[in-house]
Amino acid sequence: MKSRLLAIAIGNSNVKIGVFQDARLLARWRAHTETNKTADEYSLLLDDFLASPPGFGEGQVSAAIIVSVVPPLTTTFQELCRHHLEIDPVIVGPKVKTGMPIRYENPRALGADRLVAAVAAKAKFGVPVIVIDFGTATTFNVVNRAGEFIGGAIAPGLNLAADSLYHSTAQLPRIDLAMPPQAIATNTTQAIQSGILLGYLGLIEGMVTRIRAEFGEPNARVVATGGLAQMLAPQTSVIDEVDADLVLHGLRVIYEMNKE
Repeated sequence: MKSRLLAIAIGNSNVKIGVFQDARLLARWRAHTETNKTADEYSLLLDDFLASPPGFGEGQVSAAIIVSVVPPLTTTFQELCRHHLEIDPVIVGPKVKTGMPIRYENPRALGADRLVAAVAAKAKFGVPVIVIDFGTATTFNVVNRAGEFIGGAIAPGLNLAADSLYHSTAQLPRIDLAMPPQAIATNTTQAIQSGILLGYLGLIEGMVTRIRAEFGEPNARVVATGGLAQMLAPQTSVIDEVDADLVLHGLRVIYEMNKE
């Protein structure tokens, strides 16, 4: 039986889990991030995931790699891998090889998920490349022609913006994020959708234009990932590729560099 890799990406809103056989992503799952859950509780969830179609037993997983931006859950999932899967996972951090030099003032301050997504984009789409991750925060991550992570930008995510508007005002309703029929809205729900979603399209297009100009790559490919990428990408010409599993693929690439 061929060995399989468990890739775990722990974000502020969701935990993404994938199973790879070589370069092929066989299955993927998503769960809400809950910092109060124990390793035993997450192991039950993982058992359900592995038992669901196409059906993997714990014994079929022989390696694991984790990237996390939620420190308490890093320890939780490390314990899960060690005690329930009998695997010592690779944890993406300063001592792990990524094949990507970091030109950040303080490399340790760079979110590991941003780096993993950049590694995946470089491997799948080449360089130079700009990665936009629509997560809890919307991040712009830039890799130059030399394959170096040179920086980027961070903005509030779309759901965060919508929730903030709802919680910080007395009369504006909570809304679903859906594309409005036009920018000039004639009701409050669509007005909020217009301001947030079409406003974010303006943010994306403006930032991509500025970033391309700043690092002198007017044709740098733009790759989008994250939950709302599929909704936004068709509405703008600046996004070239959408890959919902970009971080999982980045974990596989990094594992291959460190598996010895």
